[in-house]
Amino acid sequence: MPEVTFRIRWPDGTEEACYSPSTVIHDHLTAGTGYRIDDFAARSLTALNLAADRVAAKYGFRCSSADAQAARLAAAAARYRPEEIVTCLSIR
Repeated sequence: MPEVTFRIRWPDGTEEACYSPSTVIHDHLTAGTGYRIDDFAARSLTALNLAADRVAAKYGFRCSSADAQAARLAAAAARYRPEEIVTCLSIR
């Protein structure tokens, strides 16, 4: 499966490189786009769950890295107000 790294900028200016084991992230996020925290959390967690499911379908087990990334994003998103903006800087 092709791995994807997507880089984001949180509302406080902190940048983070994130991992997806699948290109499905392209269906949920667009580079250069800002998302409300609540929208970003929903989109990214949905995409990472689908990515982990794709790994499970192919290899018989979920991708623990995708699940861990989803948990980190959910925890980080909880630190901000829902209306604040997180920006997807790049997807590669």
